[in-house]
Amino acid sequence: MKSIKKIAILTSGGDAPGLNAAIRAVVRSAIFYNLEVIGIQRGFEGMIDGDFVAMDASTVSNIIQRGGTILKSSRSDLFKTKKGRAAAFKQLEKNNIDGVIILGGDGTFAGARVFLSEHKIQCVGIPKTIDNDLFGTDFTIGYDTAVNTAMTAIDKIRDTAESHNRLFFVEVMGRDAGYIALRTGISVGAEAIIVPETRTDIAHLVSVLESGWNRKKSSMIVVVAEGDTAGGAFKIADIMKKKFPDYDMRVCILGHIQRGGSPSCADRVLGSKLGMAAIEGLLKGKSNVMVGEINQKIVYTPFAKAVKHNMEVNKSMHKLMEILSS
Repeated sequence: MKSIKKIAILTSGGDAPGLNAAIRAVVRSAIFYNLEVIGIQRGFEGMIDGDFVAMDASTVSNIIQRGGTILKSSRSDLFKTKKGRAAAFKQLEKNNIDGVIILGGDGTFAGARVFLSEHKIQCVGIPKTIDNDLFGTDFTIGYDTAVNTAMTAIDKIRDTAESHNRLFFVEVMGRDAGYIALRTGISVGAEAIIVPETRTDIAHLVSVLESGWNRKKSSMIVVVAEGDTAGGAFKIADIMKKKFPDYDMRVCILGHIQRGGSPSCADRVLGSKLGMAAIEGLLKGKSNVMVGEINQKIVYTPFAKAVKHNMEVNKSMHKLMEILSS
């Protein structure tokens, strides 16, 4: 393994609050260790095009509080081809890049694995996804902010629900994982939480809602992850309207507001920790790994394991929700 002198950094896939904190940490840690830093614009697409920009301490000044990513992000179909990956590697060679730090999620790391199987270069990944569904870290960058954004929005929806004796079905992000729905639902006192990891039990939901109305609750909230097995909040609401035609129901899709906004303290600190650890991992010769934090300790997990092993939803959280909403 040759010594690291010049590194590149890119962000790929969907954006998440805290990305800029991680970028800042990578750049300033690299400078501390006397490394040259190149930023790659627009993810893997920018790597293929050679859309590179030199970075120094001033380029990451005053960005830790900003949402999004200053390096921009994209999903590249060309990088999925062998020809595209070869073109990307040529750009790295042309610019004398010794190591690459990639901020991404499941799909990004899967692409990185294929790339590294074909081309020899060191690479460390930093986990960013609001879904928090990667093995190898307790939390991913963006998750805490997304949950707090959803919580704040649903608290406001509850005010309207209380004023009109309404039931709201609120859909949050989570195509394959229900971590946002579960944690947010508990924090807002939802009557029910529906996630992709378990089959949607319509009969149980009917029972929960009937119990709430019989106890004359002035409002009810059902939090639905977008990837639930019933097909989303609108479909579930349609089913419930047929069963309870006399009750006032509404649907609210929170959507992409969960991706944006100033990152929380937790995401800023996590991004900073993982950014520095990614640089230190490269300097220690680590490659084809994702850096994460488990029990407040930095760990490095092979991309193969981070990609293939999604965590199970904590059963105790389900039990907590059922007890507190009863």
